[in-house]
This record gives sequence, structure tokens and C-alpha cells, in this order.
Amino acid sequence: MKKRILLIDDEARVRASLKAVLEPAYETIQAADAQEGLELFRKEAPHLVLLDVILPGTDGLSVLQTIRAEDRTAPVIMLTGTKAVKTAVDAMKFGAADYLSKPFDVEELRIIVDRALKDQELQREVKQLRAQVVRRYAFHNLIGKSPSMQDIYTKIEQVADSRTTVFISGESGTGKELVAKALHYNSSRRERPFIALNCAALPETLIESELFGHEKGSFTDATARRVGQFELANTGTLFLDEIGDLSAMTQAKLLRVLQEREFTRVGGVQSIKVDVRIVTATNKNLEELVRKGQFREDLYYRINVIALYLPPLRERGEDVPLLAKHFLAKRIEEENRPPQEFSKDAVDLLSRYPWPGNVREMENIIEQAFIWSKGSDTITPEHLPTILKNDTRSTSLRDDTLAGRLSLEKAVMEFEREIILDALKRTGYIQTHAANLLGISRRMLKYRMDTLGIGRPDQEVNAEPQAIVQE
Repeated sequence: MKKRILLIDDEARVRASLKAVLEPAYETIQAADAQEGLELFRKEAPHLVLLDVILPGTDGLSVLQTIRAEDRTAPVIMLTGTKAVKTAVDAMKFGAADYLSKPFDVEELRIIVDRALKDQELQREVKQLRAQVVRRYAFHNLIGKSPSMQDIYTKIEQVADSRTTVFISGESGTGKELVAKALHYNSSRRERPFIALNCAALPETLIESELFGHEKGSFTDATARRVGQFELANTGTLFLDEIGDLSAMTQAKLLRVLQEREFTRVGGVQSIKVDVRIVTATNKNLEELVRKGQFREDLYYRINVIALYLPPLRERGEDVPLLAKHFLAKRIEEENRPPQEFSKDAVDLLSRYPWPGNVREMENIIEQAFIWSKGSDTITPEHLPTILKNDTRSTSLRDDTLAGRLSLEKAVMEFEREIILDALKRTGYIQTHAANLLGISRRMLKYRMDTLGIGRPDQEVNAEPQAIVQE
């Protein structure tokens, strides 16, 4: 569909010239005065307006102000017979996208119109993407109905729209960055930058430059000025993950920024003030690090104004089925696949697993199940990784042993058999690879297989290279 351009000019020959230049690439509609122009603008909702500054009865700047008040998205390009700088400045101040002097150059007109429409499309896409991000990280999309997660939601709602520094603790994979994003995208800073920095992922020599930026020539590789994460996050939120891994020197500099709200680039002399909300997180026990003298006590109290603790998934079992369905629905939507559901046995298996990797591990496992279950409308235990079944089996062995139904010796042998079988299956029954996986020699693996009665099912055996088979 062609984009529609409204031409508002009292000179018929100008309108005819504009129409001749812009069609057939665009559809044009015309108005000879301000009133007719505004009526067409409201009725036809054009994608762009070409507006003469001088119109009978009123001036184009007043029409521009009315258009901007009613619709801030449609670009307006001003046309005038004068080259008055003040008129151009006023037009841009009132929201004009650009300014074109009569007599206009045909190519310049096409370029300006094309650029204004592309900018409008880009702004629309950015607005849509921002809305999607806000919806994605709305705290209601943090999955969980357990009391502990309900408490997290309440606290996020209470603290989100403030400048208060927030400290998030919890095991790896519990979703600390999701909480940080929920804090940001539910605050008045949601339209501003959210910058996340993993402090543990950067070498000590780079962390200061990464945080505060550097000036050209401040060190060997500083070939140009570089803006740091604090400046990038100005008026927004800076999320410092794994803050417990910062060195003593960087801790001191971070403390100064939090106290003074200003810093100096590496190699610079000028102080830079920023308005940044700080959210920090770690999976370490910061109180313990403070007691050991490995983390500054004053920095700990500075970042720990509001503390949020994310419980591990094993402590909120009622959330497991909910999270599993959430991740499955997400993958189905991404791949546009037919609906699927979990069988009761699969849900039971997921619910019994202790989830040492927490939510991150669950998302990976559901991803695997999603792939292996292609073509089926139900995810069953067969589609889930062996680790879930083995862990359930180990729990059963422990319970049988403690209940006196199985001797410790037999339980250990059964457990060892399960592990060796799993290693063999994972490596396609290539004994050398299985032995490497288990950290033992191939000779020892063969001995244990014979002792435990583990054979090589022909239907599952992959051809093993001769050089590997020979001892």
C-alpha cells in the first residue's frame, strides 16, 4: 500500500509540482488552506504532511502546532518561499521533521520525504519493541505462585518506582537479572537505558575502564575516548551482577560513585555527574565476605539498602509445573508449533528433581524435551534427559537402603551401574569416551562393566575405532 502524503499549499501550481514529483511512489491528497488541510489531516490520517509556511487566513506554523498537538507521529515538512533562519528554527522547535525552501530541488525533496518516512517507521518500531520489552519484564511475568515469589512480586511493586539501590541475592540461575529488569521496566526510568554488567566476566585490568570509560591515550590500547557503563546508563538503571567478585580497588571507586554520584574517566581529570539507579546481585554470601575482609563493609551497607532474596527452585516445588508450562509455551510460540502438554509422569519427574541449576537449568531441559518431542502432542518421561530419571533412581536407592530393604553394598553397586550405563549411552557405547567422561581408564571401565554385568546391546552399539578398542 502506498503511503499517503498531504500537500497543504495555497498555490495550485506548487501543489501540482509536488504531486508530479511524489507520484507514483506515493499517494497525494491536496488542500489549499489551513482549514481544509486540518480537515483532511483528521479524516485521511496521512503518513506525512508537506506544509506551506504562508497560508491565507493563518500561518503554517500555527497549523503545525495544531497537528503536533493532535498527532505526534506524522512527520511534517515545512515549505516556504523565504530562507529566513528564524522561521526554520521556529518550525523545528514546534516539531517539524525538516524544512524545504522554494523553489525546491526535486531530488532534495524526494530525499527529505523518504528520510522522514523512514525515521517515522523506525520510531514506530522502536516504540513497539519498547512496549514488548516492558510487557516481557513486567513483574507479573516472573513465573511463580509460591508464597516466596508472591513476596518478591510485592516488594518489586513497592520499590520499583524509586531511586533506591537494590541488592538481589540468590543461587546461580534463580533469575536475578530478570528481577533487575522487572525493577527497571516497572519504574519511571523504563524508557531510559538498562545496562547490565557481569563484574566476574571482566579481567581486573579492564573493569575500571568498562565501568567509568577512559580518555584517549590513558593506556597503551586506549586509541580513542570510550564512554563507560555509568555514562551509558545515565538517567536509567545500571545492573552490576556478581558484585562480590570486584577487587578491593574497584570496590573503593564504586563506593565513591555511589556516595558522590560522580566519577572520572580513566586518564581523565574532569568529574562527570550521572543520574543512575544501581541494582546489584551476587550468588555469594556478602556478609561472610565482609567478615573475612574480602568485601568493604561500607560498600556492603551502601548497596544493601533494599535486599531481595530469590529462593532456589528446590524450595518452591509448586512453581515447577508452572515454569515448565511457561517455557514450553514460549518455545511453541517461537517455533509456531502445534500445542503440546506434559504427561502426568513427566510432571512428576520434573517435580521430584532437585534443580541444582535452578530456573536456568529448567529452561534448558524443557528446550531439550521440546526438541525430542517434535511430532508428538505430549511430552513424556522419554523426552526428558536421563539425569532427571537417574536422580529419581538415586533417591529411591537411598530410601530403600535407609528402610532396610536393600544392603548398602547392593545400593552402591546399583548406583555405580546406573552411572556407567548413562556414560555409555551418552558416548554411543564407545568405551574410551565413556571412560574419559567418568575419569577412569578404559581397562578399569571394562573391569567394572564385567563385575556389574553390563553388556553392549548390539542395537545400540556404535562402531568403535579399532585403535580405541585395542588395549
